Amino acid sequence: MPDPAPHTPDVLEPVERLALAYADRQARVAWEALLLLQHRLEDAARPGRDPLMIQLRLAWWRDRLAEPAERRPKGEPLLVRLAGWSAEAPALIGLVDGWEAKVVGEDGGAALAEATIAAYEALGRLVGEKDAKAVRVTAERLLQPIAYRQTLPKLSRRMRPLSVLGAHAERVTQGEATRPWASFAALLRIGLLGR
Repeated sequence: MPDPAPHTPDVLEPVERLALAYADRQARVAWEALLLLQHRLEDAARPGRDPLMIQLRLAWWRDRLAEPAERRPKGEPLLVRLAGWSAEAPALIGLVDGWEAKVVGEDGGAALAEATIAAYEALGRLVGEKDAKAVRVTAERLLQPIAYRQTLPKLSRRMRPLSVLGAHAERVTQGEATRPWASFAALLRIGLLGR
């Protein structure tokens, strides 16, 4: 995998930057690439854009991700970052398809939610996470947080960002994100200890 950039691009949200800090060095590269792709696809499909233009933008990403990494355009830095994802490229293409289904379909985002979970599962395989069930459970809770406290599975350091993101989503659902210092302390604890 290519070395991570010296700084995280500004497009990432503060909680995503915090979550990345808890991944080990090798996993951080793959994590950052996935988060950046998610933002790029969300931007490509943002409301207000012509649906045909959205489909064209998404088709470009689908085509590029289907190509071998060495044949992808070098002028797109995100494609360079995604080179380490070659073995799991179908999961990334699934994200593109999920965004397209959300924009032009009538599934209410169900395909995108499942594709996002599949992308986190692929990331787990990519970085060597052994507990695939824990990855799926945490990813599901990230996408559909519940309003009561329930302990999330403990993930390895490689997938610890998912624990942080899942806990943050639950705190937002519970209304606790309005207490920034308490939320920050809770996320630090989860990042350090995994729970």
